Amino acid sequence: MAGHSKWANRVHRKGRQDRRRSKLFNKLSRRIITAAREGGSNADMNYKLRAAIDQAQDADMPNDNIEYAIKRGTGEIEGVRYEPALYEGYGPAGIALMIDVLTDNANRTVAELRNVMKECGASLGSPGCVQWMFERKGVIVVPRDEVDEDELFRLAIEAGAEDILEDDEEVWEVRTEPGDYQQVYEVFKAADIQMERAEVTMVSTSNAPVPDDEAAKVVRLLDGLDEHDDVQNVFSNFEISDEVMLAMET
Repeated sequence: MAGHSKWANRVHRKGRQDRRRSKLFNKLSRRIITAAREGGSNADMNYKLRAAIDQAQDADMPNDNIEYAIKRGTGEIEGVRYEPALYEGYGPAGIALMIDVLTDNANRTVAELRNVMKECGASLGSPGCVQWMFERKGVIVVPRDEVDEDELFRLAIEAGAEDILEDDEEVWEVRTEPGDYQQVYEVFKAADIQMERAEVTMVSTSNAPVPDDEAAKVVRLLDGLDEHDDVQNVFSNFEISDEVMLAMET
C-alpha cells in the first residue's frame, strides 16, 4: 500500500522541476528566515537553520538567496515577518491531516485552506484532534540503485538509526529519533550516500486505508494544499493501493 511517504517523495521530485522551482525557493526562504530569526545565523549552533540550509542546497537554491534569507531572519535586512502555525483536520475517507504553515496573515491563510479543503470534502478540526496519531521522526530516503545495501545498513546502525523500512522497491527509508537525525545525516553525507529526501518530519502511528474511488480526491487535496505558498508541509495517515497510485501517476 502506498501512503504519505510515497506522496512526499513524489512532491520532492516535482519540486526539482523548473516550473515549480520558484515556488519551492519561496517556501525554503521562509523556512530559513524563520529559523534564523528564532535561533540566530550560526548554522553550527542552530539545528533548524542547518536543516533548512541543507534542504535549500539540495534543491540547488543559489547561495545568494540563502544568505539573503538568513539576513532577513536576523533583521539585517527588513522584510515580512512570518509566523509558524499548525492546523489539523480530516480529509476524504476520514484521513487525518496536519498542515504546517508559515504565514504573515493567519486569517487569510485559514480562509484559503478552508476553501481548498472544502472542494475535496475535507475540513479543519480543533487543535489536537489528530496530532495524537503522529510522532516526530527523522526520515532519510535513499534510492536503492544508488547504494550498496550492506554498506547502507552498516552506516545507519553505527550512526544510531532507529529503523530501515524495506516496503518500497525504489528506495530505502531510514528513520531516526529526532535527536539522532543530524548525526545519521552527516554520516551519510560524509560517505557520499545519495539522499533523495532528508528531514525531521511527522509520521503516522496508524494508517487509514482509502477506498479506490476516493483515492484521486485524497491526492488532489494533498497536492492542492502543498501548492499553497504558506504551506510548508502536509502530513497524513492515508494508504492507497499501489495499483491506484501508479495509475494516477501515469
